[in-house]
Parts: sequence; C-alpha cells; structure tokens
Amino acid sequence: MKLLAFASRNSKEILRDKLNLAFGIGFPVILLLLLTAIQANIPADLFKLDQLTPGIAVFGLSFISLFSGMLIAKDRSSSFMLRLFISPLTSSHFIFGYTLPLLPMAVLQVVVCFSVAIFLGLALSLHVLLTILVLIPAAILFIAIGLLCGSLFTDKQVGGVCGALLTNVTAWLSGTWFDLDLVGGSFKKIAELLPFFHAVEAGRAAIVGEYSHIWPHLLWVIGYAAIIMGLALIVFTRKMSSDNP
Repeated sequence: MKLLAFASRNSKEILRDKLNLAFGIGFPVILLLLLTAIQANIPADLFKLDQLTPGIAVFGLSFISLFSGMLIAKDRSSSFMLRLFISPLTSSHFIFGYTLPLLPMAVLQVVVCFSVAIFLGLALSLHVLLTILVLIPAAILFIAIGLLCGSLFTDKQVGGVCGALLTNVTAWLSGTWFDLDLVGGSFKKIAELLPFFHAVEAGRAAIVGEYSHIWPHLLWVIGYAAIIMGLALIVFTRKMSSDNP
C-alpha cells in the first residue's frame, strides 16, 4: 500500500506536466508521419513501415528517461524528499514507486506509435501485439536510465544528459534511421555493444514473425535493464544515507 500510494502521487506529477507529456507521445508520431511521407516520394525502400516503426518506438522511449530523471531529481532537491526520508518507505519502494506510473505511459507511447503506423498502412496482425510486448523491456531500460541519472544529477543536468545526449545516442546508435552496415567499423561495433540497437532489432524481428531472432537481442536489453535498475537502486540508497544522516 505504501508503494502504491507513492506511485499514485508520482502519476499525478506526471499528468500535471501536460506539455512534456504531449511532446513525449507526439514527437515520435510526427517523425513517423514525416518519414512515411518521404518514403512515398522516393524510389528506394529506406523507411519501410515494418522496419521503421519499431525503431521510432524505441527512439520515442528515450524521452521516458527524461521524465523519470527529472521527476526523481526534482524530488531530491525539494523538501518533499526530506519528509519522505523519515517515512517507512525503503529505497526499493522509492525506485519502484517511480517506475510503476512511468511504465503505462511508456506502453501507451508505443501503442500510439503502432496505431498511427497501422493507419499509415502497417498490416494489423498479432505480430504487432507481440512487438509491443517485446518493447516493454526497452521501456524499463529507459526508465532505469532516467532513475539512475536522476539519482546522480540535478534536474538541469538530467535535462542535458537524458534530453540531449541520450536521445542522440539512441537515434544514431540504434540503427533506426540507417543500416549500421553502411558505416561499419568501430561505429557498428560500439552500437552492437549497446542495448538500443538490440531493442530495435528485437522489435523488427517480432513485427515480421522471426521468433528465433527475438531472444538473442532481447536478452541484451533485459540484461542492461536489470543492471542499470540495480545501479539506480544502489545509488539512490547511498544518496538517502548521505542526505539523511
């Protein structure tokens, strides 16, 4: 009950920021519409919907990191967090209390993205539902990144790390916009070591029904999500100890 009460409070904080909420959900849709319009006017298949949509969905999830990071960073800098430190809430209550309301938001963002893609011509099938499920670990990953950054940095620093740096890293190293083989070399090797590329590839495998190709990529995402969530929990616990001696 303590966890649910804290999660409910965080849900209200997220819904109160309607402008950023609309931007987080709407910007990936705008990109999808724009790139689909470009595809309709060029002869090459650069932005096929079944390849583009999972990538756009993963890119859109990077904005969830900004939400989670800003939420926890602002709380850390306010008297609200100091009051919570004397409550019976533990570090795990805090971390999962931030995660629970953000996860439905992330899933909604993915659903909206695929709904628009279906309107644009993506075939409606059970593979779409599977792809949405496959992208849930990616959503948890981006939430965890935001929680870790929010535990380490101020709200202004989080804006730079999660807002500018992370979105650009996700965009360029995920293979959303171009085939990484076109660049190759160290660029491709670095991208393949990061979870963003694997999140996109897992989504693309799911959307076309290549089930055997899903797990090798999904395990990378799940592994990164677990490690980063664990780090966020450890860092936040230490911050609680230092801020509340």
